[in-house]
Amino acid sequence: MSRTVARSDLPIGPRKDERGTGRAFLLALLMHALLFALLFYGMRWQNSSPAGSEAELWTPTEVAEPTPPVVTPPPTPAPPAVAAPTPPAEDADIALQQKKRKQEQQAAEQARLLEAQQEKARQEALKQKQLAEQQAAAELARKKAAEDAARQQKLADQKKADEQKRQKEEDAKKAEQLKQQQLADAQKKADAEKKAADDKAAKAKAAKEAAAQKAAEAARADRLASLRGMAGGTPGATGNGLGSQAGGTGSGAGGTASAGYADRVRAKVKPNIAYGGDTEGNPTAVVAVRLAPDGSVLSMQLVKSSGNPAWDAAVQAAITKSDPLPRDTNGKAPPSVNLRFSPKS
Repeated sequence: MSRTVARSDLPIGPRKDERGTGRAFLLALLMHALLFALLFYGMRWQNSSPAGSEAELWTPTEVAEPTPPVVTPPPTPAPPAVAAPTPPAEDADIALQQKKRKQEQQAAEQARLLEAQQEKARQEALKQKQLAEQQAAAELARKKAAEDAARQQKLADQKKADEQKRQKEEDAKKAEQLKQQQLADAQKKADAEKKAADDKAAKAKAAKEAAAQKAAEAARADRLASLRGMAGGTPGATGNGLGSQAGGTGSGAGGTASAGYADRVRAKVKPNIAYGGDTEGNPTAVVAVRLAPDGSVLSMQLVKSSGNPAWDAAVQAAITKSDPLPRDTNGKAPPSVNLRFSPKS
């Protein structure tokens, strides 16, 4: 016997409102859970039922006509089964699409979270790298600053040492200059004192010589006065006191001077000539000297000038300084003699 069951609560078409899709999906899951529970308890009940009885569970399908149950004698009524509504295929597809979309969203969210975590890890690694680079740069800058400070300190110490060395050298140089200056001042003072002493000694010597010269001149004047008195009574004396020259050396009353007499007189006079000037050529000065018998110079006269007044004066001063002049070989000096003197002979 077949029976058609009309179900008015079954959907005729797909729902347009997608807001109840989740609820339908949950309801389908609940139905499946109830079906599984009915199957489980049904199998247990079948195993515990008496022999010769059996039951068959059936579930409604998507088709409107259900399958009739098979009953074996003796007929035993089966426990009523709660029919679980099966969701339409379109709702299942929508649920699957929503589930797939949700899974895709979850996967995308997980991918985004993973990418965010990776980006965060990369940023953290980059931050750590930058921090390490900054620390390395800071350490390098610190080392460089320390090296620069050490170099500057070394340069400052070297400059200070050089300055101290230069100062010591300058001090030593100044001390040496001061010492040299003191020595020079001492030498200058000694030279000045020596010069003063020499000048004093020269003045004293000059005064002494002047006094001696004055005394000698006074004595010579006295002697000349007496000699003139003696010469006044000598026969053959010339009126002017100058005899004739013999051999260019001179002659006197009572005889002629020997040949070498004039040379002996010149030899005594010439070392006393004090002359430091220059002379052109070799000029000759001739001086006529009147002598006493003992060789004392009574008078002198420049007979011929050399043309150099300084040389003429030096010759006459030397004759005066050489007084008395040497005597001749007979023990007496001739009354007069002419003496010739040249700078180079």
